[in-house]
Amino acid sequence: MRIVNKLITVIFFILPVCVFAQAYPTKPVKVIVPFPPGGATDIIGRAISEKLQIALGQPFIVENKAGASGNIGISEVARAAPDGYTLVIGAAQTLTINHQIFKNAPVNPQRDLAPIAVIASVPNVLIVTNKLPAKNINELIAFAKKNPGKLSSGSSSVGGTPHLSLELFKSQTGTFIVHIPYRGSAPSLQDLVGGQIDMMFDNLPAALPLINAGQVRAIGVTTLKRSASAPEIPTLDETGLKGFDSQGWFALLAPAGTPSPILEKINIEVNKIIKTQDFRERMLKVGADPVGGSIEDFRQKMKSETDRWGRVIKAADIKPD
Repeated sequence: MRIVNKLITVIFFILPVCVFAQAYPTKPVKVIVPFPPGGATDIIGRAISEKLQIALGQPFIVENKAGASGNIGISEVARAAPDGYTLVIGAAQTLTINHQIFKNAPVNPQRDLAPIAVIASVPNVLIVTNKLPAKNINELIAFAKKNPGKLSSGSSSVGGTPHLSLELFKSQTGTFIVHIPYRGSAPSLQDLVGGQIDMMFDNLPAALPLINAGQVRAIGVTTLKRSASAPEIPTLDETGLKGFDSQGWFALLAPAGTPSPILEKINIEVNKIIKTQDFRERMLKVGADPVGGSIEDFRQKMKSETDRWGRVIKAADIKPD
């Protein structure tokens, strides 16, 4: 009898959650992008939000909350009510790197956020200002070695995969290049076009329009395979930096404690969207590869990427600027 009573109690509490999840969403959903407009996180976040709005019948409203290398936006979501109405577009930096660099990081993503689904992955690409004489990787390395400390390299923030790509590059080539972090990809790209900085690594979706327009020069992508979105750009691996591999990825999360039925419902819809030809073509156009997968797949990715970047951070002794 006692077991029966316990089962009744469990059912009593579970049923309202399941019913709530079936009805979800019944009002607009806020989707926080913790970086400024124009970067890869923003591009991919707006693309998936637009599709979720159509699929679930409620507005998915994107809000850019930039600052502190993404920590401001991530923190807002971690503090939000765990009801499915505040979500965040996380990136490799905000989910696996920041809390290993900032001693007083306000959020531990594996503790304070609930994974939903990985949306897409993107190569980073090494680009230089047209004012720089280097036309390929060998000329760039030669120039950097001949002029130690004179080259400046921007990034979207301290600790992002573009920044860590630079640290890997410096380590592998034995060069001294000054790192200049910005508050987002867009302002750093603007300064690269203007020649205020010499070079930078950035996510391909953000850099590709400028590459295609001839406003900056692409030296190579940071993945081991060429990107289908820009197959004419060689990999750094094939141009001589053997084994060089770095990529960004972007995902959807909710505050920790959000009911599992809601997380599963959103996960199912994201995976449906990712499989559509329309979304895949849209991602390809901006230089991204759709990913998808289960909530558990995402959880394991966060853990393995945290371990991987932790080793890079320790080796390069990266600290907040």
